[in-house]
Amino acid sequence: MSVFMSFARIAQFTAANLRFAVALLAAATLNSAWAAPPPMAMLSTDNSVTNNPEGLFDFLDNIKRSSVLLGDMWGLRTWLSQHGMVLAIEETSESLGNASGGTKTGSAYDGLTQVLLQMDTQRAFGHYGGLFNLSLLDNHGNNLSADQLSTLQTASGIEADPGARLWELWYDQKFLDEDRLDIKIGQQSLDQEFMVSSNALYFVNTMFGWPMLPSADMPGGGPAYPLSVLGVRFSARPIDGTQILAGIFNGSPDQRQYGDPQVMDPHGVSFPWGGGVLGIVEAQFSYPALGSMVEPGQDADLGWTFRIGAWYDSRSFADQRLDQNGVSLANSLSNGQAAQHTGDYAAYAVLDKLIWRDAANPNRTLSFFTRVMGTPLADRNLIDASLNAGVLLRAPFVYRTMDSFGVGMGYAHVSSQAAALDQDTILYTGVQQPVRSDERFVEMTYQYQLRPWIQLQPDVQYVSNPGAGVANPYIPSQRIANEWVMGLRTNISF
Repeated sequence: MSVFMSFARIAQFTAANLRFAVALLAAATLNSAWAAPPPMAMLSTDNSVTNNPEGLFDFLDNIKRSSVLLGDMWGLRTWLSQHGMVLAIEETSESLGNASGGTKTGSAYDGLTQVLLQMDTQRAFGHYGGLFNLSLLDNHGNNLSADQLSTLQTASGIEADPGARLWELWYDQKFLDEDRLDIKIGQQSLDQEFMVSSNALYFVNTMFGWPMLPSADMPGGGPAYPLSVLGVRFSARPIDGTQILAGIFNGSPDQRQYGDPQVMDPHGVSFPWGGGVLGIVEAQFSYPALGSMVEPGQDADLGWTFRIGAWYDSRSFADQRLDQNGVSLANSLSNGQAAQHTGDYAAYAVLDKLIWRDAANPNRTLSFFTRVMGTPLADRNLIDASLNAGVLLRAPFVYRTMDSFGVGMGYAHVSSQAAALDQDTILYTGVQQPVRSDERFVEMTYQYQLRPWIQLQPDVQYVSNPGAGVANPYIPSQRIANEWVMGLRTNISF
């Protein structure tokens, strides 16, 4: 049994005793909802790990202080560093569960192994400004969300179909003085750079990574974890404190319009091309700018970062209500073929703001974040608006400088055309059923740094109006009851 699976079994056993459960994939959406997994801490190529163990278990001598469990990995990290490369391996294991409400209650374990290898071309062979990146994923465990929750805003950001797959494969090159321009080309996942709130990534719910609107509206859920697409991304820093991101990518992570792209490309190596064009632009403004000086006796400013952007996808999108003849899809006279619309777009804004810093302990801070996104195209989108917001307290207790406590929320609004289809169904069938409207959730989480290489994260979520009011499949005349989702996540850096 592998080390990863051993930790997974331990997490599963612990969670079973705590009556925790999983809440992951939304059965009520037309597309799946993905999010970025927990960020990985990369060692630098100067070989920050210096264990250099001689024996099989010598890494245990430094286990209380090392930032990674396996230290130098029996000399492997030293050898990689000599060739300009760094290796990061992280296992995220969690047991989450539906304690009440939903379609039924229950618990399960799921996990994610990430492997990330990067090469600095200057250190490797003397070429300045180049970076090669290769990342792999292995998803394992069970998925009970479709049966238990049927939410739009799924409860875990690591959920995906089981199996190993290529995630990202790209090359990034820096240009100009002070590296004010860089270009990245290759297989990319947009949730690593675009629409990101750095404070939101501490949370467990999917929507604090990749937002609800593109998850529901983009083809295949969009090019976000665990999916990626071929494309090119430009990043420019014309002045300090301002950065412009722009990218052109394949319009979908899969060539086909329908079906699960993870099933169509189970290992992430099909590299689809020609499926329309996805363009995205984002402007980022930060204060104070990186490198700003603080005068003697002056308190450091409470910084902020504001992002504003928009995306456009040129593919065809199915109408949420009408067929090709303008007849409601709920009408028995409909031909069952949804009308098609060319192109889709949305705009968004993200704010991260430091609102308080403890004068006696600068590591103790309180930050606020919010992200709002919307589109006027109700005819072709299931979700026309989504919102996330929350606060994050770092070092909440004395001597717990690496811990974090956060409270966040999410909101998703079903478009008027999607809701109108529900009303049409009632009209033409005569059967009363709920009409979808919106879905809301609140999450409270605590990230406990047990050792530099391991974190424990208990988590509680409350979901109101699951599926935006979708009918309970077991009691069609009623909505799915509100849900309590509780669980424990473990992050281990190897």
